[in-house]
Amino acid sequence: MGVIAAYMVPHPPIILPEIGKGEEQKINQTLQSYQAVGKEIADLKPDVIVISSPHSILYADYFHISPGAKAYGDFGQFRTPQVTIEADYDEEFVSHLSGKAYLEGIQAGTMGERQKELDHGTMVPLYFIKQAMQGKIDTKIVRIGLSGLPLSEHYRLGMLIKQTAEELDRRLVYIGSGDLSHRLLEEGPYGYQKEGPEYDKKIMDVMGNADFLKLFTFPETFCDKAGECGHRSFVIMAGVLDGLALETKKLSYEGPFGVGYGICSYHVTGTDENRHFLAQYEENREQELEELRKKEDAYVKLARASLEHYVVTGEELPLPKNLSEEMLDQEAGVFVSVKKEGALRGCIGTIAPVQENIAKEIIANAISAAVNDPRFDPIEKNELKDLVISVDVLGSPEPITSKEELDVKRYGVIVTKGYKRGLLLPNLDGIDTPEEQISIAKQKAGIQEEEQVNLERFEVVRHY
Repeated sequence: MGVIAAYMVPHPPIILPEIGKGEEQKINQTLQSYQAVGKEIADLKPDVIVISSPHSILYADYFHISPGAKAYGDFGQFRTPQVTIEADYDEEFVSHLSGKAYLEGIQAGTMGERQKELDHGTMVPLYFIKQAMQGKIDTKIVRIGLSGLPLSEHYRLGMLIKQTAEELDRRLVYIGSGDLSHRLLEEGPYGYQKEGPEYDKKIMDVMGNADFLKLFTFPETFCDKAGECGHRSFVIMAGVLDGLALETKKLSYEGPFGVGYGICSYHVTGTDENRHFLAQYEENREQELEELRKKEDAYVKLARASLEHYVVTGEELPLPKNLSEEMLDQEAGVFVSVKKEGALRGCIGTIAPVQENIAKEIIANAISAAVNDPRFDPIEKNELKDLVISVDVLGSPEPITSKEELDVKRYGVIVTKGYKRGLLLPNLDGIDTPEEQISIAKQKAGIQEEEQVNLERFEVVRHY
């Protein structure tokens, strides 16, 4: 068999009458849709239900898959410990999926924490399935955690889940658990950001039409500002449905508490060769990267040559000939930034020059961005074709007395407290105010938010 259906669902604990105590009626459309989804799944009689949850164990570079034989949880953290969920894990499915992930080079499996209790992102959908199954979940489940890996890796994991179901002849239902924006209302739990309702409108259009290629087009900074919860969960689900023809229904959307709740269903009706969205995304991205490389200026070409040479050979690039006089005769601080699929992959630089010229500064900092940024694993050879690089040449810093002298588009900021010093470049995606600039620079320096600091500003020439 294989995948028979999938569902995009939210996970607000307040939707459970035992927890909501009447408040659940404020999201009655969501409640009714959830009850319908639970009944549909019970009627489908799947062999396995796979659920991805943003609130399960989360690693930056690894997908955690449910270990062990049993699943148990309760809603004690929401003052309702008497509401419990129990189910069996499909150990054969987990073992087969973990093995396939290993062979495909996808970091996924049961290593890491041995989480005993289920999270609410998993339990809320299981609550409605349990109701529809007459109070006992008689289908085995698999729980999938999200990761900080690129969206393409989430989609690939979904494809492996689909293949595992086919190879084990399982009738599989997939549940992509995830709330939408948490920033819809000022009085909501996380306040308001204009990106909140923008995200919800866009994601409901994408998911309501099963237009999964567009899931890759949501910038990370946009998603962060929207405070979304389930985007990566939905991308895994899209991978599970790769190449399948679907009957799609948008069942409901509500957000009265300041958090978006969307429910969509996807019933598999056959195959569709036009719905291999990862292949389409990678083809589009390859063309875009090729065009970007054609437009790279001499500074970025040098940074790329240095980075690639070091990753391939382990040696520093010799200073090339025919560089410009500016690169050879001038000194300046330089930052090299590396992105992969829109997400930062490395960024290292120098506030003031430490090399004899800008060219050598670029060569050294490109290597550091590739292998010495403590936030990331070293860049590997197979990633080189996917990298987008920029180079910032810093002007001389000048002291300022207040944040009013900053302009996030024009000036970067340096914060200093004793021996601690942090820098943030100007004109970065998602950084809209001087307050955000200073706050992030403090975090990078290990300076507490409330501490007073000396401020400096600087301009840059950014090369692409």
